[in-house]
Amino acid sequence: MLNHKDFKIFEALYKEHFVFFSLVSFNIVKDKDVAKDIVQDFFTYLWEKEEALNVTSTFKAYGTKAIKNLSLQYLEKNKTISLQQNKITIPKSEEPIVFENTDENKKPKIQTLIEKIPQARREIFMLHVVEGLSYAEIAEDHNISINTVKTQMKRAYASLR
Repeated sequence: MLNHKDFKIFEALYKEHFVFFSLVSFNIVKDKDVAKDIVQDFFTYLWEKEEALNVTSTFKAYGTKAIKNLSLQYLEKNKTISLQQNKITIPKSEEPIVFENTDENKKPKIQTLIEKIPQARREIFMLHVVEGLSYAEIAEDHNISINTVKTQMKRAYASLR
């Protein structure tokens, strides 16, 4: 493939495939800088291990498979680190309101706020929070899209805040 570490051949491969490999990696890791780093690491490895490589397919096929594997390895490693650092949080717009833990003197205030929500939005809100229906179930029952349910829930939470 790269005989005698011919820099011009290596450079031509790099220039020809860098953007494509970066896109392949980006589709997996969803971070442009990380994707570029993964491709850089691949080419560095390729340069260092050139004599030991035995490529039986085209360079593009070999590189694509290698980039996919490196990207998946990155995600697996990153997931483990994130879980260890407890970085998983619920966005404030998706936090459920729990009535059971609310002080007794706050319940009337919350009920008053809920009553101020427009009727259709309040109905969707109550179906989800009180009755525990999923967004999909609510959308199907009311013959509306799931995105409409999501929007109404966000607006209901916002008005309660």
